[in-house]
Amino acid sequence: MKFVDIGSAKIDVDRVHRKGYSEVVYGSAKTAEQIEQIITVLLDKKENALVTRVNAEKYDYLKEHISGLTYDKESQVLTVGPPNPKLKLGLLYVVCAGTSDLGIAKETVEVAKWMGINVKYLWDVGVAGLDRLLYYKDELRKADVIVAVAGMEGSLPTVLSGLVDAPVIAVPTSIGYGANLKGVTTMLSMLTSCSSGITVTNIDNGFGAAYQAGLMIRRMNRMVMKDD
Repeated sequence: MKFVDIGSAKIDVDRVHRKGYSEVVYGSAKTAEQIEQIITVLLDKKENALVTRVNAEKYDYLKEHISGLTYDKESQVLTVGPPNPKLKLGLLYVVCAGTSDLGIAKETVEVAKWMGINVKYLWDVGVAGLDRLLYYKDELRKADVIVAVAGMEGSLPTVLSGLVDAPVIAVPTSIGYGANLKGVTTMLSMLTSCSSGITVTNIDNGFGAAYQAGLMIRRMNRMVMKDD
């Protein structure tokens, strides 16, 4: 079978052959014991594991039961197992509007690193102080894909997309005051951007942005390899 049934989950052990990466585990609504079971199956199949939204309490349990874990507290991303191959081509830039958005932006960075992507990042360059962003425009123009993480009114991706020729993946965050509606206003603002070349993830979905960027860059590497 192409999946392993452990009762609480049916683990897709064929995904690495279809997608290039093993199944990613969303840890928020799972118990530490369930996460442990899933990781154990993936490791038994000689795959690696990435788990998102793992709080410190769950990590404290997991590190006592599984060796070799790597954990980033701020992004709540946990990894274990052999690293994915480093992609030779492509540069992803993760650009974060404000310090309050950092947790989501760092999730994007950690997932991208796990996928083998060459990733750089800029923090706290939101449009409220536009000179901060414009200072780095020449550097940002080297990117093949940009992930823009922002809350409030969510205008960072629009400004970025007007400055570069790379596709911009916009991540709305739930950071903002009342009329922000926990990120709904941000998301709608990004969806109605007048700038070309922007796609938008769900609210707070740094993982989704990283994975989409990773597939783009991985595809770029495969096309170049075919040409060679």
